[in-house]
Amino acid sequence: MSDFDYDLIVIGAGSGGTRTARISASYGAKTLVIEGDRAGGTCVLRGCVPKKLLVYASQFSEQVSDAEGFGWQIDNFTSNWNDLIIKKNKELDRLHEIYVKLIKNSGCELITGWGKIVGPNTVSITKSNNEIIELSSKKIMIAVGGESSFPSFDGNHLMINSDKALDLSELPKSIVIYGSGYIAVEFAGIFNGFGVDTHLVFRADMALRGFDKDIRQFLMTSMKQKGITIHNEVTISKIEKNNINYSVKLSNGKKIEVETVMGATGRLPNVLNLGLNEVGVKTGSRGEIIVNKYSQTNIKSIFAIGDVTDKITLTPVAIAEGHSFADREFGGSKRFISYENVPSAVFSQPSIAVVGLSLDEAKNNGINAKEYKSEFRALKNTISGNLERTLMKLVVNEQTQKVIGAHMIGPDSAEIIQGIAIAIKAGALKSDFDNTVGIHPSSAEEFVTMRS
Repeated sequence: MSDFDYDLIVIGAGSGGTRTARISASYGAKTLVIEGDRAGGTCVLRGCVPKKLLVYASQFSEQVSDAEGFGWQIDNFTSNWNDLIIKKNKELDRLHEIYVKLIKNSGCELITGWGKIVGPNTVSITKSNNEIIELSSKKIMIAVGGESSFPSFDGNHLMINSDKALDLSELPKSIVIYGSGYIAVEFAGIFNGFGVDTHLVFRADMALRGFDKDIRQFLMTSMKQKGITIHNEVTISKIEKNNINYSVKLSNGKKIEVETVMGATGRLPNVLNLGLNEVGVKTGSRGEIIVNKYSQTNIKSIFAIGDVTDKITLTPVAIAEGHSFADREFGGSKRFISYENVPSAVFSQPSIAVVGLSLDEAKNNGINAKEYKSEFRALKNTISGNLERTLMKLVVNEQTQKVIGAHMIGPDSAEIIQGIAIAIKAGALKSDFDNTVGIHPSSAEEFVTMRS
């Protein structure tokens, strides 16, 4: 008989936690999942999925404009925001139920409640009826993700976060979005696509810090062409309620009057009520849980994966971490995931996708690298009149001739880079790209036709 109630307790039923639990249970581990909200987590219910559904919806305004360029006559084209939100929520309900079934059908137990670690092997659970129970486990996995974070200034409480932005009952006529990362530029595209007077405010010179500088500049140019007003190199110093609107005062003294203000200034690990300090789990300066290569904290029975560790904050990374944890701890495998050449995408408009290093990153790592570049106006845009352009880049190690980076801004970038990522992960050479026959006419063929 085990000395514990469970072999594994997973706190958090998002994508990472669910995968951890399912695979662990498949190896025979008695597994419990605790979720305070709804199974599905941030990505499925408050992030990637609903956001991309709204991205799709917002793109139809530009697609209608393109259609008119191709000779289609379209009258009385309007959107129904409320109907869209209802349909989006219905899809999220469906996905939530799928996650519940995935957890239960894999042999795991699921308890709705808020988990708090009260000992190296003990979790306290506060249920919705305020009943508190304590359960023990040989191993505990923390997979609670992150939460939005706002800087301190007068009136910052008047901003909504991305969770609320995804569920607005009415579409505002105007909005200020504060931030320059993934979430900020994606929501700027969404609201602008629906005809909202959209202002993007951020401290840096360009959006998307850490991305290739030409990609960043391309995005800035394109957002301006699409009608987004960009206020860069400034911060918000104060927000005041002004009748039905908000007055947003910038650090340069300028004021913007809008119906809604959204904060997208970053996310922090969601560790506040987990009891980590009391138990002695070590955390970093941002609250991130510090783990080793085994996803193990300084307390050998407690583990953590995903955004709560603040390493690579991408859902597929959390899923991979959880799967490899289960393989190691319960499946007898020594499998680890690689954090090199992890592809990512930003569903801005136009979208961005990257894998590997930029030229500057390669040089900073002491690599003698060469950059190949292709910039063009997509075939579709030659007739539609759309001014949007596409930029693609390959970064090649001059010594080995391996392709060590690929960057793209333009339509279908995520779909294209996913395939390129496989080639880079496999160690493809520039000659392998050169010897591959392109699919014509397509944007993707540019990756196999780049020459010096």
